[in-house]
Amino acid sequence: METTAVLLKGPKDLDVDTLSLTAPGEDDLVIDIEHSGISTGTEKLFWSGEMPPFPGMGYPLVPGYEAVGEIVEASPTSGFKVGERVFVPGANCYEGAFGLFGGAASRVISAPERVTRIDSGYGASGALLALAATARHAMAGLNKSVPDLIVGHGVLGRLLARLTIAAGAPAPMVWEIDPSRREGAAGYDVIAPEDDPRRDYTSVYDASGSVEVLNDLVGRLAKGGEVVLAGFYTTNISFAFPPAFMKEARFRVAAEWTHDDLAATRALVESGLLSLDDLITHQVSHRDARAAYQQAFTDPDCLKMILNWKDVS
Repeated sequence: METTAVLLKGPKDLDVDTLSLTAPGEDDLVIDIEHSGISTGTEKLFWSGEMPPFPGMGYPLVPGYEAVGEIVEASPTSGFKVGERVFVPGANCYEGAFGLFGGAASRVISAPERVTRIDSGYGASGALLALAATARHAMAGLNKSVPDLIVGHGVLGRLLARLTIAAGAPAPMVWEIDPSRREGAAGYDVIAPEDDPRRDYTSVYDASGSVEVLNDLVGRLAKGGEVVLAGFYTTNISFAFPPAFMKEARFRVAAEWTHDDLAATRALVESGLLSLDDLITHQVSHRDARAAYQQAFTDPDCLKMILNWKDVS
């Protein structure tokens, strides 16, 4: 069995190629992917070659952990049926290529416990569930506070703001340095950092992935306030100690989402409390993957790029 897949052979060396798939196990699902998203966080670091050592990393690799598709083969014991649509958080099913994260392909093989049923009405927006679950994981659980300041108005920042409002909390303030990205807020304000006089935030979420902003964030905290690192950072985290000491600042690192986060996020979307609308700004054929990845990582007007796999013959 073969698949058409995005293949990252090395930093900035990306193309679409044909790969052989490993044979499916007894309960494995065979899924035809319809849409896959391009992550401007972790995937960008693999593309640029800046990713620090990471378990399972190596070239060549198939990227993509935001994919939706239709089951085309399923055993009676898998718990799934042919024709069901599922969210696929990547797959490691390729001969001669690492599956990190493995979702950017026309066909994948996955264990049933890894995928999640979704309604066909999601369309391409179903690929956003992983990022929404990432935002939910950062906010939900014991000893966690919803943000009153979010740094960055990309897709993750927008989802954090929408989840805060969905939780019934006061609307957060959002910082964005790029004027073109200050549009699209619904129920909250987006401003430049220099236009914000507040210095009493209790819970600041950084969705920018920038370590340079940390000292400014510490200075904006109320005493005992918390900075949540919700992005992915390639360099060592550092900050000036005296201001953090005087504020008794706390720092928390948000990890990747869990299956429970995904289920809870899907329920929020299906109930209408969380919208995934207006987050996908670009959608192209998988055949244009080389240009699509370049644009996704370099064009500030591109919030989320989606590859369309439905026309693969």
